[in-house]
This record gives sequence, structure tokens and C-alpha cells, in this order.
Amino acid sequence: MSNDYKVLAIDFGASSGRAIIGNFKNDKIEIQEIHRFSNDPVKINNTMYWDFLRLFFEIKQSLIKSKKYGKIESMGIDTWGVDFGALDKFGNLLENPVHYRDERTDNILEDIFKKIDKEELYNKTGNQIMNINTAFQLFALKKQRPDIFERIDKILLMPDLFNYFFTGKMASEVSIASTTQIFDPNNKKWAKDVIEKLDLKEDIFANVVSSGTTLAPIKDDIAEELDIHKFNVVAIAGHDTQSAVVAIPTEEDDFIFLSCGTWSLMGTELDNPIINEKSIKYNITNEIGYEQKTTFLKNIIGLWLIQESKRQWEKEGNEYSFSELEKMASDVDGFKCFIDPDDEIFIHSGNIPKRIKKYCKEKFGTELKTVGEIVRTINESLAFKYKSTLEEIEDCTGKKYDSIYMIGGGVQSNMLCQMTANACGCTVYAGPIEATVLGNISIQLITNGKIENIKQARKIIKNSENIKVYEPKDVEIWQENYKKFKMLF
Repeated sequence: MSNDYKVLAIDFGASSGRAIIGNFKNDKIEIQEIHRFSNDPVKINNTMYWDFLRLFFEIKQSLIKSKKYGKIESMGIDTWGVDFGALDKFGNLLENPVHYRDERTDNILEDIFKKIDKEELYNKTGNQIMNINTAFQLFALKKQRPDIFERIDKILLMPDLFNYFFTGKMASEVSIASTTQIFDPNNKKWAKDVIEKLDLKEDIFANVVSSGTTLAPIKDDIAEELDIHKFNVVAIAGHDTQSAVVAIPTEEDDFIFLSCGTWSLMGTELDNPIINEKSIKYNITNEIGYEQKTTFLKNIIGLWLIQESKRQWEKEGNEYSFSELEKMASDVDGFKCFIDPDDEIFIHSGNIPKRIKKYCKEKFGTELKTVGEIVRTINESLAFKYKSTLEEIEDCTGKKYDSIYMIGGGVQSNMLCQMTANACGCTVYAGPIEATVLGNISIQLITNGKIENIKQARKIIKNSENIKVYEPKDVEIWQENYKKFKMLF
């Protein structure tokens, strides 16, 4: 192929959004960022919201900017999971979507388990039980804001919500639906029993469609407003993790991936869900990915700890680059203290360095005095958490994995990549950084008939990207300290 073929990927992270043009040319995918914007939550009356109207405006700006790059064939939108917008019977947004870090679901699980047993809930949904999940947000909404809940005609998760307002088409794409704890991963449909037991309304959930479904063209009024041609909106794998999995540069059928960003998501790709005593014990989630594959994974608090610490230090007048933080961490002694990255005290925004210092002082009597010590503690603890998760996945699948495909923004951290290889005793293949965007683009290209299937897409991405390799070092030292970590957590 020699002719340009361009599609537009809109990729939302927890702190920013981007518009990327993917150009498929000469059997390679070239990407070009054309618009970047901040994604800032807004807290008002003690509720944390996503600024949906501003984000919708920024996508419109992306469409305007895309005109100077030639003809766009389609658009796909991916976002984080679990959050949703509530629509009334006229299709209007009842309020801005609430942020998953909002406090409305704090301590909600006690009430949930009075309605449905924890094991039954997991058995029916296969989801890692976390209080941020959609089911619990809806339950909290009904309990705390019944006036809003009773007016809901439909809920749409974030990528579906954007798709709806651009096309007028309501649909729930399967990958994002599978993050909700209201979805049956075996039958690929809403879990009716869970909806009934939580006293939610079955008719508020839109019909489920497969990843790679062409929804509809951009609406006439938007095309006219922006002076753009009408191209199709494709419901790609709307959950950003599932788009990223499409872009894993491997030709293996059995592999471990680590998608590392604000959250770390570590798992493998399977033909069917694993829902049994082991997966319940380890609280591992089953999500549905492209081609109806099961992504068996665990959510781990990731670079959020570094990002939020960096923001705190900036508030205090100390602006460090990420490379400077790594340099300071490399200059201090290792294995001074460990944290559990998933401890609930680290979930909410605020002074993370202060919480880490307090955590290490109270639990282990260890004083962390410098920025470098805090950063090193975070990185070492994350690497050991990855090792622990790898062991859990291997126990559930009955397979051993000797390599990890690390993707996402976290691969820019040489320290974290090397520590992951050291802690896990595995070769780490790091890249692509832009896995989510490349997966988004690939699904559009497959849907539009330009790439044959996911296997070809992964091969193209492998040939298009520079993948860095990290081999394990100092394995015995890391294993000794991992034993200490496991005794603590």
C-alpha cells in the first residue's frame, strides 16, 4: 500500500486528552498529535465531576484542526473505565459525570454486600471488586441523589457518551461495559440478576455492541457547525486498556502485558473468563476485549503515586522533571521501606508524599526524609506489586511467563522498567508508549477493511515501533527483598 489512509483517534487519560491522526502508509502506522488539552476534574459542593462540556468542546476543536491534514475516514474515542453520564428521556445530560475518585462510594461496599453476597457478585460479573466500579456508583447515586436517579432514562459510559453526542446513536461498546460490575462476561450481556439485587433499573442500560462496530456518521448539525465532511464514528475498544492490548507487539498467543499509566493494569489475553476460587481470592478482573477475547487482569494504582507527588512538590515550590526525580531516586539506597500501592489511603488526590512518610513511619518505624527516598520507595513497591500479581495470574492460568510486554507512558521510566525486570525475573519488552492510540487506530483500520485482523495489526505495530529490552539484574537481591515485601502485604 502506498496511498495515505487517515483516521482520527481521540484518547482520554485521567489528566489530559489528545487527538492523534493515524496515517496507514506502506504497511506502517504513522501517528501525529494535532491537539492536546487538559482534563481537569472540577470539585463543587463536595462532589468531584468531569468537565464533560469542555471535553466535548476540545474534541470539536480537534475535528476543526484535522481538516488541514487531509481526508479523515473515521474517528474512534477511548477513555478510562467505570464512569458514566446519565441522560433523561429527551437524551439530555442530567449532570456532569462524577469522577471515580469522588468520595460518594467510600464505605459503600458494606451496603452492597447486604444486597448481594461478595462471592456471588464476583461469580456473576468476573470483575475485580473496587468501590469505584459503575455498579457501586449507581447504587450510591440512588441512595444519595434519588432525584437524579429517578429521572435517568439511559446511562452511557464515557466513550459511549461522547459517541452518542456526536452521532445520535446510543450503544454500549462491550469493552467499556465489561468494566461496570454489572456485566456478564460469559454471555456478553448485562447481568440482570445483579441489576435486580442492587435495585437498579434494567432499562437504563443501552444495547451492547462489539468493539469495532461502525455506529453512524457525524451528525449533520455538527458537520455543518465545524465545516467538516461527515465521516463515520467507530465504537473501537472504548476502554483505553483494551485498545492498548490490541497494540501489544507480540506474535505469541500466551503473553503477559503491563499497561502502565496513572493506573497499572497487568494481565493476559484468554479465550474465556476465569471465574473460580483462586481468581476470587486474588480479586482479578475479567474484561472483554477486541474479538470477544477475555482480558484477565488486575488493576493496580500506578504512576498516580508519582504524578500526584510531583504535583504536591510543585505546590510547595519545587518543580522537578520526571527524569530529575528518577536521578534523585537512583542516588539513594534501595529497599528502605515498602508500601502497598493499593492501600486505600493513596486513592484520593492530595499530599501523597506526606501519606507515604506517615505510612512508613507508623507501620515500619522508617523515616523517609528526601524526595529521592520517596520516589524509590514508590518504584520498588510497584515492581514488587507487579511480581505478586504475576504470581497470582500464573496460579490462575497454570502457565509460566518469562517475559512481560510493558506498554504506555510508564515505559518512559527506565528505572521502573528495569526494576520490573529485576523483581519479576523476566525480560521486559518496553513499548510502544502510544499503545492505546495505536490500538484505537488499528481497530478503525480493521473495521474499515485496511488491515485484515489483530494479528496483522500487532505485526505492523511491532515493525513500526522501537521496542526497548530490559533483562533482569541482581535477581537474588530482589528476591530476598520480595520475600520481605510479601511478609508485609
